[in-house]
Amino acid sequence: MARNRKDRDSWGEWSFSDKNVYDWSSEEEEPDGRARPVQVLLVKDDHTFELDEAALSRILLAEEVRDREVVAISVAGAFRKGKSFLMDFMLRYMYNHACEDWLGEPEEPLTGFSWRGGSERETTGIQIWSEVFLVDKPDGRKVAVLLMDTQGTFDSQSTLRDSATVFALSTMISSMQVYNISQNVQEDDLQHLQLFTEYGRLAMEETFLKPFQSMIFLVRDWSFPYEFTYGQEGGMQFLEKRLKISENQHEELQNVRKHIHSCFTNISCFLMPHPGLKVATNPHFDGRIKEIDRQFINNLQVLVPWLLSPRNLDVKEINGSNITCRGLVEYFKAYIKIYQGEELPHPKSMLQATAEANNLAAVAAAKDLYNKKMEEVCGGDRPFLAPSELQARHSKIREEALQVFRGVKKMGGEEFSRRYLQQLEGEIDEVFVQYIKHNDSKNIFHAARTPATLFVVIFVMYVAAGITGFVGVDIIASVCNMILGLALITLCTWAYIRYSGEYRELGAVIDQVAGALWDQGSTNEALYKLYNVAANHRHLYHHAFPGPQVEEVAEEQERRRD
Repeated sequence: MARNRKDRDSWGEWSFSDKNVYDWSSEEEEPDGRARPVQVLLVKDDHTFELDEAALSRILLAEEVRDREVVAISVAGAFRKGKSFLMDFMLRYMYNHACEDWLGEPEEPLTGFSWRGGSERETTGIQIWSEVFLVDKPDGRKVAVLLMDTQGTFDSQSTLRDSATVFALSTMISSMQVYNISQNVQEDDLQHLQLFTEYGRLAMEETFLKPFQSMIFLVRDWSFPYEFTYGQEGGMQFLEKRLKISENQHEELQNVRKHIHSCFTNISCFLMPHPGLKVATNPHFDGRIKEIDRQFINNLQVLVPWLLSPRNLDVKEINGSNITCRGLVEYFKAYIKIYQGEELPHPKSMLQATAEANNLAAVAAAKDLYNKKMEEVCGGDRPFLAPSELQARHSKIREEALQVFRGVKKMGGEEFSRRYLQQLEGEIDEVFVQYIKHNDSKNIFHAARTPATLFVVIFVMYVAAGITGFVGVDIIASVCNMILGLALITLCTWAYIRYSGEYRELGAVIDQVAGALWDQGSTNEALYKLYNVAANHRHLYHHAFPGPQVEEVAEEQERRRD
C-alpha cells in the first residue's frame, strides 16, 4: 500500500493540501494522480542492480512528454549531506517558479523526496519524481524536466562498486549533474569524481566529444566567505583555483584535473553557507523555512533559479544529438545492462588497489629470480640436461622464488596474499613446462624423433609390401604401399616446414603423431625389434624384389651344388 506523508501547500495550479506525497513503486498504481518519488534503480542485498522498467516507462513514456526533448537534473555525492533536502527545494521551485516567493510559507514543512536528519542513509539506488515538468525555453521549445535523487556514496552498507555505479549511471543519464560536497573541494573529492566518471565513460561508446555535459560543484557549509564569497561568482573563482594545472604539480594531480576537464562540457561551482544549528542538531526538524538560517535562504533563492531557470536548462545530448524522454528510457536500459554484466572492471578501494599492486610486484620479483636462475641451468647456450637433474634444479629454484615472495612486506594481510602465492606457484609451473620443452629440443635424439619415426614407418611398410606381394596377398601389399607413400609425403612435408617455417600448426600435428608412435612402449626396444624383423626377413624381400646382385648370388649357389 502507498504510505501517506505530510501535506504541503502548492503554488500555481497545484494544491498540496489536495496533493499528498506517497512512496510508490511500479507494483502499485499511482493513486489519485498524486506526484511522488519513484524508485527506478534498485540496489539488492547481493549488491546487484535492477532497473524498474515499468515504473520508468510509466513516467517517461506518458503521451504528453515521451517525444519532448528532456532535461535530466541529478544530485549526487556523499551520503547524509543534504541531497534530498536540496531536491525538495528544487521541487518547490518547479511547482511555483512563476511566483516571486516560490519558497512558500515559513511554517510549511518540506516534503517531496524522502529526507530526514541523522547519520544513517535514507535514499537508495536512484529515484525520480513521478511528474515530468514541461518548461518553455526562451527559444520557444517546450522541454521536459526530470528530477533525479541518488543514493549517497560511501555509506556503511554499500561497496565501492555500488557507489561508483550509482554515481556513474546518474552522470551518464543526466544533462546537469550537481556534485554535492561538504565544506570544501578536497583532493579526495576530485579523485572520487575521476574514478566515478571514468567508470561511466567505460560503459559508453567511444566518442570524440566530451562524454558528459554540465557538472556543478555545490559546496555546502562553506566556512570561508572572506576568501571566496557565497554564490556562483565566488564559487567559480574558488573552482578555477582548485582545478588549475601548474607545472610544479605532481603528475598525479595534473592527471586528475585533466581528466575532469576532458569529461564535462561545462563545469561550474556554487558556494552555500551552513543552514544553521537548528537544522543540524534538531531531530524534529521538518524543513520549515523559519528554522533555517537566513543567509542560507538568501543563497538558496539564488541557487535554485540559477539551476532551473528556463534559459539555464541543458537538454540531454548524446554524441551531439538531443535526446527525448523516449530515447532516455532506451539509454537507461542499455546502460544498466552493462553494469549488470561483468564486462567492466570492478572499481577498488585505495587500500585494495595498493595491496594488489604490492603483491603483484612481489610475484614479479619472485618470477624474475626463477627465470634468471633457470636460464643459467638450461638457457639457450646451455647443453642438454638430464630430465631428472632438471627436475631437481627446478624444485630448488622454485622454493627460492617462493621464499622471495614470502620475504617481501605486503599489504592486505596473509589471507589476501595467499591467492597471489598460489598464482605465483601456477605461473612458475607453467614456465617450467616451457623449460622442459626447450631442454628436450637440445637432445639430438629428441630432435630427430619425427624423421626417425617416419623412416622406420617407410622402411617397415616397404618390407611388408614386398613380403605380402611375394606371398600373393596383393590387397595388404597395396595398403602397405599406400601407407608408405603417405609416410613419405609426410616426411617431405615435415622437412619443408622445418626449412621454411611455414605451416607450423601442421608441423606440430606431425610431431605429435610421430611422438605418439615413438612413445608406444619402450622406444629403443621397439626400434630394435623392428630392425630384427626387417633383418630376419630380408631374404624374403630379396626373393620378392630380386636385383642384379641377388641374381649373381643365386647363380653362384647353383654352381656350387653342381
